Amino acid sequence: MDSESDERFGLEKRHGKRIKITHEAECSSSTLNSDPLPFNFLPFELNIEILLRLPVKSLSKFKCVSKSWLSFIASPQFIEAHLSASSENGECANHKLIFTILPPNAGLKVCSLSSVVSEPSTKVFKVNYPMKRRRKSVWVVGYCQGLVCYAIEEKKLILWNPSTAMYKKLPDLNVKLKNGCYVLYGFGYDKKNKDYKVVAIFCVFCSAGVYETEVKIYSLKTNSWRRTQDFKGGIPLDDSGKYANGKLHWTASRSFSSGNGYEWKIISLDLADETYGEVNRPDYGDGTNDWLFGVLDGCLSVLCNYQRTRGDLWVMKEYGSHESWTKLVSIPYVNSPVNSTYSMPLYMLKNGEILLIFGTTLVVYNPKQNSFRYPQLNNLTTFFEVSVYVESLVSPNSFDGTERQHQ
Repeated sequence: MDSESDERFGLEKRHGKRIKITHEAECSSSTLNSDPLPFNFLPFELNIEILLRLPVKSLSKFKCVSKSWLSFIASPQFIEAHLSASSENGECANHKLIFTILPPNAGLKVCSLSSVVSEPSTKVFKVNYPMKRRRKSVWVVGYCQGLVCYAIEEKKLILWNPSTAMYKKLPDLNVKLKNGCYVLYGFGYDKKNKDYKVVAIFCVFCSAGVYETEVKIYSLKTNSWRRTQDFKGGIPLDDSGKYANGKLHWTASRSFSSGNGYEWKIISLDLADETYGEVNRPDYGDGTNDWLFGVLDGCLSVLCNYQRTRGDLWVMKEYGSHESWTKLVSIPYVNSPVNSTYSMPLYMLKNGEILLIFGTTLVVYNPKQNSFRYPQLNNLTTFFEVSVYVESLVSPNSFDGTERQHQ
């Protein structure tokens, strides 16, 4: 937000974060002076703090009150402030889990993260996402600031806000796939240019271990794809790029031969200047080739599974600093007839508890008490993947002025 917009809407930053709407702005802003605030018996500042804490569903109803309310709640300043408040909510009240279901009953289901970590059982709901087809696979490519990017049959890409039902179908990639070609995606936010971007990496193996890549980047601002420099750093391994610090990250290997198959590294792609880089992985020692890479609480993370005895969670607390890799916790394995390993943690609560998956079972581990909880999910038998997103008012159509909504 620029200073002029901050003044107009009365948004005042505190200690480098957000959020304060001053009483002076009530008088100077024309945004709300023609309509009463919803809680007009309270001070102006308290009204705004209440609005910032409301879920998206309630705010969507408030937008129908009047044109000035619509203008205020739909303003980029309020949307950004509400997103920040939701993301920083320690009780994860505005966070959701989204589950990917495989064909023949392909689909997406969602539930409340807050309920999962605080209640013994939670109901899971089907989602009517755009372009849903029961026998066509859906793949969640990434999520950022309340927007979810997913692919239908790995080809058709959609940006979607599950909280508002707004969506945008991305233009076709127009890439002729060669035999043996596979595609990887990534989705994130370019802070410098204030633009949402999707990255598509096409990789094909040729003879004698040679491989080729082609990389395209989609810009929501221009609503177009364009080619950028080929993938640097080896053969990309992950199916989706992991977004952190304004960059997408994939793990890569020099080759798939038996001697080098596990010499992996982390390759980054800066969404602002579209340059590649390398992030040093943690020094977790020998004894495991079973590792997972992801992002936890905004930080790059690696989970090392040791032959079903424990899983070590490493977190890069300061981005780009190899010395900041810290072994946060070791999660022991419990006796189980299921031959599974732990997933990358999905979420870490403010009390230190960690939510992750064992097989197709949600597990909450308490490192202080070395104890486990097993939240029950109703209306969900099995799933392929699960991700966490935060509810927001961000629109995937914010640059073209359209408001396409899936009913």
